[in-house]
Amino acid sequence: MRLSKPVSLWLAPVLILALGVVTLLFNPFSWESALAGRLFDAWQRRLPLAAQSSPRVVALDMASLDEDAMVDIVCDMVRAHARTVVLAAGPTPEPSPRRLIQKLPPDDSAARDALTQLPEPGATLAEAAQGLDLIVPAVLGQSSQGSGHAPAIKAKFVYRGSRDPFAGVPGFATGAGPSEMLGSEARGEGAANLVPDSDGVVRRMPLAFHWGTMLIPSLAAETLRVIRQRPTITVTTDERDPLSFLRGVAIASMQTDGVSLPTQPDGSLWLRWGGIKHVTADAPGDVAGAVIVIGPRGATIRTPLGPDTPAGVTANALHTMLLGAVPSRPAWVHLAEALLLVLLGAALVFLLLEKGIGWAAGTVLVALPVLFYGAWFAFARGGLLVDVATPWVALVLAFAAGALAFAYELRMTRTSLRLAFADSLPRATIDKIARSPALLSADGETRTVTYLVCGVRGLAELAARHRDDAAAFTRLMRQALTPLIEQALVHGGTIDRLTGDGFSAFWNAPLDDPQHAQHACEAADAMSRAAGLIVLEKGEAGGAAPVEIGVGLATGPVIAGGFGGHGRMGYSVNGEPVVLAQRIQALSHQYGLPVIAAAGTRVAADQGFAWLEVDTIAVGSKDPAVSLYAMAGNHVMRVSPKFRALTVFHDHIFQAIRKQQWSMARELIAQCRRLSGASQKMYDLHLSRIARYEKHPPDSNWDGAFRTVVE
Repeated sequence: MRLSKPVSLWLAPVLILALGVVTLLFNPFSWESALAGRLFDAWQRRLPLAAQSSPRVVALDMASLDEDAMVDIVCDMVRAHARTVVLAAGPTPEPSPRRLIQKLPPDDSAARDALTQLPEPGATLAEAAQGLDLIVPAVLGQSSQGSGHAPAIKAKFVYRGSRDPFAGVPGFATGAGPSEMLGSEARGEGAANLVPDSDGVVRRMPLAFHWGTMLIPSLAAETLRVIRQRPTITVTTDERDPLSFLRGVAIASMQTDGVSLPTQPDGSLWLRWGGIKHVTADAPGDVAGAVIVIGPRGATIRTPLGPDTPAGVTANALHTMLLGAVPSRPAWVHLAEALLLVLLGAALVFLLLEKGIGWAAGTVLVALPVLFYGAWFAFARGGLLVDVATPWVALVLAFAAGALAFAYELRMTRTSLRLAFADSLPRATIDKIARSPALLSADGETRTVTYLVCGVRGLAELAARHRDDAAAFTRLMRQALTPLIEQALVHGGTIDRLTGDGFSAFWNAPLDDPQHAQHACEAADAMSRAAGLIVLEKGEAGGAAPVEIGVGLATGPVIAGGFGGHGRMGYSVNGEPVVLAQRIQALSHQYGLPVIAAAGTRVAADQGFAWLEVDTIAVGSKDPAVSLYAMAGNHVMRVSPKFRALTVFHDHIFQAIRKQQWSMARELIAQCRRLSGASQKMYDLHLSRIARYEKHPPDSNWDGAFRTVVE
């Protein structure tokens, strides 16, 4: 019988961990971004960006975006010596008279003259912005019909790499820019689109968009280009990155004027939030030399720090780039996260299989603060965004799956073990083996055990009295043996065999028990006391009488394992202590004492028991002698004055016998007979042997062992 770990115990956790690794490496679902995003939001709230960039970036929230209001605020910014004005949202679009003229019939001169007198939308605003770097927005994904002209791309993209890196860049089929006049006078034009994560929170800013077959920079990237007075935005691919296989060739970084910005494969930039001042048109404050980002006051966008305006989001993006405080999440971080999950997952599965659910739970609980503190340290010191939420969730789910499988298998194993060993193993031992099946080795091993054989005396007479009532005899046997077996189990013994008149048990197998001799002797002492409380009806007017038992104990090496054949196996032990304990139990009635132990057991369990030497025997004529000791009681008896007085004379009896001093041995026996606790039957036995030795003296090399009776 070999108990092995079921497949279900490790298969479910391994599958969950494998799914976690795939998610970290390739993110086929939105789970990773959702979990990681919430974790990164927590870091941002704990450590918001407080430094000021150069130039300063200010978000100006306006209640109205009509052209007149825009002209007024832009004029104010010119007078306040602002450096750059960025329109996060353009003024309310108005029809262009120039475009309407093109749609008139050639003969409608009156209407043509009237439209010619009207100002072109954006002209006044463009004129007001003279002396400023004006960056105007384009909105991609909308129809350009009736909402201004198509975006005018003023930035040029330069590529470093031989392969197209823009496969993951957000793309739009159409776009709408500001009025033609405003767009022509602006220094830059970029897409104002914001791309939130799957949970609706804006955490990243795309630096470039696909517009049809062309690229258009984001409003923040375009503003940086204008501020740096550069005509180009350089895009570097990751084709030389050895980890590009994780995501294919994509964007590694984008730069303007030597400022390299680490991006995600889709060209997006992780943003740091905080440090942006929000003002209104009524109280703009000191804006000299600042970059003013203008947007509507009412529209709110979800960010890691809470709701914000379009102007605030664009300002945060620009602020992040100007400070160079861009959080990074390179490809090697994904690989490191996956490797971390593999290592922790392997440890979790190993502990589940080998140590049990407690160790596995401890691993998960310890991993939680370690992982999160490490991630926080990486963010605070190096700006690295390390996703430990996904590995930890995978660990928790794997542990939960393993725990459920463990609980189910534990229940099934306990049930099978109890069915197989309910009568032989203590419940505590069954539970331990159920949690760690490897503890029960059926292949065979050498162990030192203490073996106990218990038999009920007088069964032949009792069976004869109940020859006509077999059921009554069987009931009496159960009545006699049940409390004795219970004492063996209570003290940690393994029931080995049930015989017609008793049973046998052993300690230190299958589980380790360093105090096996002590526990076996405690069980024997408890059996002796329990037997005195069991009264059996003898039947046929035989009356009732207490049960008398004989217990033999021996300690030594045995072979333990699964024995049997033909599909029937059981855990047992075989070896010299088994034979010796059986022989001692068979001889115990000669001494008139219930518990007799070999010298090895007496030495191993000396403390706490009162021992009296009763004999020296040998199994065979050439076998070494074995000294036998009777257990006269527990530690209370050991220190009692009566027992000490008895041992003063008793211990010298066997010294005199070994020296063949027969007269002295008789005198010592006579003295012991008068003392309390003496076994008259044992002394009668030795007096009869002394008489025999006087007639047939042993040779001079006699070891003191009595062999004739045994053989």
